[in-house]
Amino acid sequence: MINAKSWRKAESNASEFGDWAGAISGKLGQRTDSGFEIVDAGIQIFQKKAKEPKPEEGVAVAEAGAAS
Repeated sequence: MINAKSWRKAESNASEFGDWAGAISGKLGQRTDSGFEIVDAGIQIFQKKAKEPKPEEGVAVAEAGAAS
């Protein structure tokens, strides 16, 4: 079970971030009908940032050729 303070912080972060991902930590516990328990569970929410597009190789080669 996740403590209330950690859960509130995760909810707050998820509502603040437009695009987010989460990570759950803890130890695997007893198996249940629907999966398993997580002992000493923790949760963390991260903001996903858009990756900058990589410059195309052809553009860099063309610029180098134009300089000579």
